[in-house]
Order: sequence, then C-alpha cells, then structure tokens
Amino acid sequence: MTEENNNVLITGASKGIGLVLAQYFAENNFNVFVTARSVKSLEELSKNPNIKGFYACDLTKDCLFLYQEAKKVLGHIDVLINNAGAYVCAEIEKTTDEDIKNLIKLNLEAPYKLCRLVIPDMKKRNFGRIINIGSISGIVGEAYATLYSMTKSSFVGFSKALALEVAQYGITVNTIHPGWVDTSLIHGENMTFEDRELIDTIPQRRFIEPKEIAVLAKYLASPDAKGMTGQSINLCAGISMG
Repeated sequence: MTEENNNVLITGASKGIGLVLAQYFAENNFNVFVTARSVKSLEELSKNPNIKGFYACDLTKDCLFLYQEAKKVLGHIDVLINNAGAYVCAEIEKTTDEDIKNLIKLNLEAPYKLCRLVIPDMKKRNFGRIINIGSISGIVGEAYATLYSMTKSSFVGFSKALALEVAQYGITVNTIHPGWVDTSLIHGENMTFEDRELIDTIPQRRFIEPKEIAVLAKYLASPDAKGMTGQSINLCAGISMG
C-alpha cells in the first residue's frame, strides 16, 4: 500500500471484529477513521496516533455525515470496510417488524449508502477497496437467524454486481464471511448453548480469531489483491464444507 492509498474508513469499530480491524490497520501504518455508537470506546481507540479521527453515530441515520467527517479528516477514502451490523436470534414467528426494519437499515442500507458515497472519489483516483464483513450464516444458513442470514447473504450478489460496475476504475469489492468468531457475541446472553457444544460443530474445533479477519482484510486492501474482486471468501474454520 502506498502512502497515497492508505486512508481507511471502518464501521462498527468499538468492539469485536471492528476493533481488531481498526487496531491492525493502524499498526500497519494506515490512516484510520472509525465509527461506532460508543463515544467512550472511540475516544479510547483514538489514542493510537494512526487513528486519525472518529465519528460516533447511528449508521441507520447518519451515513452522509459520517462520510463528510471522514473525508474532512482524511482528505479522501481509499478503503471502506463495512463491518457494522446487528444480529437477531429468534424463531421467525417471534421476529418483529422493528427487528426487520433495524437489520435491513443497518446490515443492508448503510453499507450500500456508504459505497454510493465513496465510489465517485475512488473513480477519480482510479483506486479503491471495498471490503464487506458478511457472515458464514449468509452462506450456509443458520436456524433461528433467518433475518440475519438474509441480510448477510445479500453481500454475495452485491459484491459481484458492484465489482463488475467499478472494475474498470481500479476498484475492487469483496466480502469476507467469518464463521464463529471469538468475540463477545458468541458468549452473549442471547446464546442458548455452551461454547464447548458449539466448538464441536466446527471442523477445526476452534473459533476464528478476529486478527485472522484483519490480516485477510489488509491483503484485500493492498495493491497485491488488485485481481481479486467480486469474491465471497469463507473464513470459517471449515463450517462451509459440510
């Protein structure tokens, strides 16, 4: 990555995968702008000198303001990592209209709108990297997560279509589909099974580490990955094989 192409915007950066993404890109000398809802978490993260700025916001409402703040600080955005998302674990008949509205807005509309905002400048610069963080649940399905699986599976078609549209401008679009990742989500109160029982369903008998996702994202952001576009990459410890 050249100094001219190392400005990255990362959503959902206050915890879990997003936090590790932000830290890893900052450690590797990218100029990082982050967003999440928690001001306190973003303030703590911004102590890293390569975290150039942050904007605490609700992505279901504030995509334009986020883009404007990031551009004001960075000058331009070379890499967009759409990581923010929400999860609902419930039988389909127990999901609510509010659940549907919230997940579609955050998991679908926000990434779409941010892509729409960053691509014009990427076209002018003839360089861009869009990296979507999907989920293996959008590839193989997950019982009691129909709404989440539906929103995450959308990245497959979106990445292919957008990649074709912008390929001639040096812009790549790819999606990483993590399996079960060792974050607070799998240990949360909404889970109804023990971690050990969950691990036994994973071929490699382990959770994915957030850093594995960050390393792959960094490669996809690099000039070395210029030929990889429109791809959905399963980083799942083997879950997608069976």
